Amino acid sequence: MDPDMDPDNVDVNPLEQVLHAARALVLTDLIAGDVADPEVVSLVEESVTHRRWWVEQWPEGAAYVAGLVAQDVQDALLERYGRWPLCPVCAEGEPHALDVEPELGPDPHWVCGKAGVVVAAVGELAPKGGADAQ
Repeated sequence: MDPDMDPDNVDVNPLEQVLHAARALVLTDLIAGDVADPEVVSLVEESVTHRRWWVEQWPEGAAYVAGLVAQDVQDALLERYGRWPLCPVCAEGEPHALDVEPELGPDPHWVCGKAGVVVAAVGELAPKGGADAQ
């Protein structure tokens, strides 16, 4: 067997691992909110492309990529479709989106700023039950 064709002999670029993991986490949350249509998935791809350049310039920021991609997609959705993900905690009052915290840090979480509670880690939103774009 050709060693270049051996799947166990593939060197995986750590940068690509970080980017693929960030993509997967955000797509998981979009699927949970039932908003992962092709146009929205394209927004994820645009963010990943932008963040590839960003982390190439600042490799120490690799741990921050998932939160940044989540924020990028959230901002793009707000401009084009509406708020996402909607807060599942606050049943009363005006619907509002969750925030990513920390804004620039490792282990990003979706947080309700009004109630001051962590709802889920990025990539772990519960399946649709109000967590979709409005």
